[in-house]
Amino acid sequence: MNQEALEREFIDQGVPHKSQPIVEIKYKGEPLEKKYQPDFVCYDEVILEIKAISGLTGVEEAQLINYLKASGLKVGLLINFGTKSLEYKRLVYGS
Repeated sequence: MNQEALEREFIDQGVPHKSQPIVEIKYKGEPLEKKYQPDFVCYDEVILEIKAISGLTGVEEAQLINYLKASGLKVGLLINFGTKSLEYKRLVYGS
């Protein structure tokens, strides 16, 4: 499943989402030129990052943690469609 197909499913199911929103990164309170762009933000609360790789590693998890830090959101979901059965990881950042 690719991003466009998943977005169509979100629309069909009535899932509120933003596709590839720009997330500003700040350093010492000042915005940097570099921006993050997660695959989706759903319900204005959950960052959803999708992959199609042979297996999830710490690299993908670190990417999602960076998105959570920059956005101020607490919950992230990493989904991998590249394995025989769906692989996912839920992350909660901060408390």
